[in-house]
Amino acid sequence: MGRAGRRATGGFGLPAVLLPAVLALLLVACGAGDDKDRTSPSVPGAVTAQASSATSVHVMWRLSTDNRAVTGYEILRDGTTAKAVPADRDMTDIDGLTASTAYHFTVRALDAAGNRSAPSTPASVTTPAATPDDKRPPTAPVRLTGHADGTGAAVLSWGRATDDVGVTAYDVYQEGARIHSVGGSLTTAHVTGLRPGTVYTFTVRARDAADNSSPDSGAVDVTTASAPGAPPSTAPTGLRASAAQGASGSGTDITLHWVPPRTGGDIGAYQLFLNGAPTTTIVPGTASPEGLSSYAFTVTDPPGTRYGVKIRARLPDGKWGDFSAQPTVIVP
Repeated sequence: MGRAGRRATGGFGLPAVLLPAVLALLLVACGAGDDKDRTSPSVPGAVTAQASSATSVHVMWRLSTDNRAVTGYEILRDGTTAKAVPADRDMTDIDGLTASTAYHFTVRALDAAGNRSAPSTPASVTTPAATPDDKRPPTAPVRLTGHADGTGAAVLSWGRATDDVGVTAYDVYQEGARIHSVGGSLTTAHVTGLRPGTVYTFTVRARDAADNSSPDSGAVDVTTASAPGAPPSTAPTGLRASAAQGASGSGTDITLHWVPPRTGGDIGAYQLFLNGAPTTTIVPGTASPEGLSSYAFTVTDPPGTRYGVKIRARLPDGKWGDFSAQPTVIVP
């Protein structure tokens, strides 16, 4: 009597020869139901371009939306990408341009899946003529004031600067970085992209067509409104920094003054940051609800060195509180 044959089968109880075809069908079926993001962000709106000097333009736009999240923006100059910025930016400066030249700027949004929106409606601008013999910067803007506009924006106003040729732009600085520009005929700015319940220090500089920048205006602190349900800010306020020749004749003494935060308990220490890096911990002789309100230290850097200064307090529970605003001090 012969031995009965046995057909080889795969893991699904199917003949082995059919298994590859079945697996292929299963993979196709799984792929058909994937959740790959194929939806592009909306087109950025209200794009504007303002010449800041003979070689730079400030571009602004209205933020896009996406079914998941916008991850960034590309700014195109005459159809070619000139710059990329993060998703929370709605303005940027394009430098390295040519004087007396017409440009067309568009903006498009990107998401994490690589989808790009269509380019925005173009914004046209012509850079002014260069003034290579102009070496004199404008005077500093005067009487800078500011107030919060809700939880994420601020409105700034100032008095006009003067220049021997003409002011072409005003640049807004925050923590030593230029974050916004408006035309030379304007004396107000609306700064967006701020965080709720945060104190910011702003200064303004005037600029002319030769790209000469004025000294800083006086500084103004603006505290944005807290988000609903958020705890009150624990940042020191009113931080000011001054520099003077050291009493010993060597080095420069930098003196800080501030208003301590209201924490409901003792402030045991402050942490000092210079140009964004932690430098020292300031410990008062005796802890008190008022804490310290001034501190002096010496630097030996050459004249013209700029420091961005900010502090934060150690709260009664031992955690560090919110950062103060960050004024700039220059070694004389």
